[in-house]
Amino acid sequence: MEKLQQVIEAKIRPLLQRHGGDIELLEITADGQVKVRLAGACATCPGAQQTLSELVEAELKEACPEVNGVVAVTQVNQRLIDEALAILRKGSRDNAG
Repeated sequence: MEKLQQVIEAKIRPLLQRHGGDIELLEITADGQVKVRLAGACATCPGAQQTLSELVEAELKEACPEVNGVVAVTQVNQRLIDEALAILRKGSRDNAG
C-alpha cells in the first residue's frame, strides 16, 4: 500500500489537482482491487471513469503489476445527508398543514 501511495503522491495527485480534483487511497483488497475516493472536481466529473482507467489504474499497475483493477468508492458526507433530511422534513410539515 505504501508503494501505491507514493505513486499517487508523485504522479497521479498532481495531475488531478491541476484540474481541481484529488484522490485518496482507501484500501487494497485481497484480490488486488485498489479502492480510491475521488474528490473535488473529479468526484462529479463525467470523465471520472476514464480517468480511473487511463490514468490511475495504468500508473498503479505499472508500479505494482499485482493490481487487478481500481474501483472508485463514493461516499456522501454525513453533513450533506443531515441537511437533505432537514429539507425533506420541512417540506413534509409544510405540505401537511
